[in-house]
Amino acid sequence: MGYLLMNFQGRSYECMSDCADMSSYLSRCQSCRVESGCFMIYDRPNYMGNQYFMRRGEYHDMQRMMSMGMMFDSIRSCRMIPYHRGQFRMKIYERENYGGQSYELMDDCDSIMDRYRMSDCQSCNVMDGHWLMYEQPHYRGRMMYLRPGEYRSFRDMGFSGMRFMSMRRITDMC
Repeated sequence: MGYLLMNFQGRSYECMSDCADMSSYLSRCQSCRVESGCFMIYDRPNYMGNQYFMRRGEYHDMQRMMSMGMMFDSIRSCRMIPYHRGQFRMKIYERENYGGQSYELMDDCDSIMDRYRMSDCQSCNVMDGHWLMYEQPHYRGRMMYLRPGEYRSFRDMGFSGMRFMSMRRITDMC
């Protein structure tokens, strides 16, 4: 079970599960503390928009975090990430609708270009585990959280123009 406390000053909100829209609790959230578990936070309601992975710790100032690569200044929704026991498996595809080159991953990949000579990843199938995909090699840039399921088109999911170049398993005790 995870526990996320939103806003250190003023009105606050405690979150122990997924929250699709925080606007009914907080008009603006600029700080949070993860007391247990791991969460993905989003800058738009319904788990849309820019995403950021949060593990146990305090995040005092979203404005300051923007300078560290976080692309938004207020949390609008959050999703708790369950701890996964067992193997991790994901098949990545060069093009949408599972087209082009494909490779199966069971561990982290810091660069699909270096490992597979693949210049882009536009769809995938997550068979086991929870993963983070990053737009740049070496786990940098904007990210996307993936749980088990089929992802036919990242563009249709709101990631138009983004290329995903590295992938990491979420292995934290979330």
